[in-house]
Amino acid sequence: MYYAHFGLKEPPFKITPNTEVFYTGGKRGAVLDALIYAIINGEGIVKVVGEVGSGKTMLCRMLQTMLPEKIESIYLANPSVAPEDILHAIAFELQLKLPKNADRLKVMQVLQSHLLARHTAGKQVVIFVEEAQGMPLATLEEIRLLSNLETKHDKLLQIVLFGQPELDENLNQTQIRQLRERITHSFNLAPLEPKEIGEYLIFRLRAAGYFGPHLFTKSAVNAIAASAQGLVRRVNILADKALLATFADNLYQVTPKQVRAAIKDSEFGLEQSKLTAKKSQIWMWAALLLVGLALGYLVSHLLQQSSAASQSANIVNSPASTQDPATSSVTNSSVTKPQVSATAVIAPANAAVLDSTVSAQNDILNRRLNITSNWLVNQPATTVSIQLMGANSETQLTADLINLSQKIELDNIYVYRTKVNNQPFLSVLYGSFANRFEASQALKKLPEEIQKNRPQLRTIAGIQKEIQQTP
Repeated sequence: MYYAHFGLKEPPFKITPNTEVFYTGGKRGAVLDALIYAIINGEGIVKVVGEVGSGKTMLCRMLQTMLPEKIESIYLANPSVAPEDILHAIAFELQLKLPKNADRLKVMQVLQSHLLARHTAGKQVVIFVEEAQGMPLATLEEIRLLSNLETKHDKLLQIVLFGQPELDENLNQTQIRQLRERITHSFNLAPLEPKEIGEYLIFRLRAAGYFGPHLFTKSAVNAIAASAQGLVRRVNILADKALLATFADNLYQVTPKQVRAAIKDSEFGLEQSKLTAKKSQIWMWAALLLVGLALGYLVSHLLQQSSAASQSANIVNSPASTQDPATSSVTNSSVTKPQVSATAVIAPANAAVLDSTVSAQNDILNRRLNITSNWLVNQPATTVSIQLMGANSETQLTADLINLSQKIELDNIYVYRTKVNNQPFLSVLYGSFANRFEASQALKKLPEEIQKNRPQLRTIAGIQKEIQQTP
């Protein structure tokens, strides 16, 4: 719905796990690499714990796509499997042929024979168990017994448990300690930090075809981070709703206003509102208690002052203490002496400066557009420039240009018009370079804040062709 408005090719924040947009930040990439190493090297049982919506399913999908061909994986998504059914479930996923009414011992024999055959063929088998925290303890114990299947040197079956923090609580119970001792690697998917959430948002936007400055202001990112509590799924939901609210407001950048609307429209936002209300009540009672204590102290202090004043009233005033009327008159006249307002004097000058600044800001875009037109005509087709960003809104791009001019030289900034999804679009370029190597070296020297927008190298020939194809 809002895709064309922001120059997007596809939905940027779908909550369905898509391995093409796997975010390696927040140590996700490091955990993935460690999991691959543990599985390839036959490290027994592995555990991955993370809150709801932290990205466990995405990690599991990535493992299935990135493991070597010699490793065969099966996926158990139903956690509520009875102990007597878990072997049948695994056999079913491996497509093993079992006799009718096969008992547990027979299933184990068939399973072991299959695993030995795969091992002889140079294959490994790994089971991914989702929502392991929901498995009965007896079923988890049955899974532990599967880890006993091994040759003299290798495990025949790898097991990876994915679960919520409750999984750790289950494994801490005494009756399941044998399984706990078999776990060779434990990984925790920690919530994303606010900075990582900002990077995640622009990463997903870029993957969806967006090219331009960050769509979310820093304060909007912080608002999402506070509400989502670092959980990727919540970030996706809030970002999608916030973009929709921004589109409805006919704006081109998400602010805290749209994020608040997204939070209000989310189920977990309602839960947080209730929690916030409870916290507010606690703070209110604490404030009332402090006010009561302060009032008590103030009353005590006033009583002490009243007592001291009554004692002073008994002392006879000396004539020397009487103020000379003449002195009093002079003093009063000096106090009431009129003063000139400095604000009234300098206000017109400030107004003139302000009008001049606004006028200069409005001219910056037009000046860069005119300069760029001449620049494009006079440059060789092989000249390379760096495309920094783009925007649909002239107002937004003017603000971006003003911001850029404080970081890099304005004379090397160029702007040209095209269309994206039949919508007017303004692109910003930086510099003129003889070849891609020189442009790449210049790109590396740009401020880190600019590099986060992932600038691209463009040739003059490609830019001119893009302009010519614009209807």
